Amino acid sequence: MNVAALDLLPLRERPGDILPLAKHFLDRYGKRMELTHVEIASSAERALLNYSWPGNIRELENVIHHALLICQNGRVTSADLHLSASVISFSRNQSGNGSASNSLKSLENILADLYEQPLDNLFDTLEETIIRTAYDYCENNQVQTANLLGISRNILRHRLKRFGFLTT
Repeated sequence: MNVAALDLLPLRERPGDILPLAKHFLDRYGKRMELTHVEIASSAERALLNYSWPGNIRELENVIHHALLICQNGRVTSADLHLSASVISFSRNQSGNGSASNSLKSLENILADLYEQPLDNLFDTLEETIIRTAYDYCENNQVQTANLLGISRNILRHRLKRFGFLTT
């Protein structure tokens, strides 16, 4: 039933909602995991605020849930969030006019920067970022994500399991 329709701005345009929502998800999943005390480090708060949230609230929820699974002593740090610096930079460097060529040029520049200061397992980090953001963009719909990325659903499921986004 469609009783009332609400038009909400994307999360990236509502930065004041990011930390309250993150804390809500921390409490929610902390209780489910029977953690007596959960908190978020200030560095993690800054990382959450600097991220563009292409997957909106669902992505934020998934990021917080995953972070709680891997954090130490109920304290979420920026490293636990698994937010890629390349995604943060890419979102800020987009021209906003929807031009694929401008976006690809921005991506090439970001990759060149990453090559200058390589991360451990750079390819895996990039692949995980691509899979995660596409999956979030498609609202966790595997068929749509596979179609968007031009891969089979079986390959996508294998990657989602490998990166910890699917458990079965």
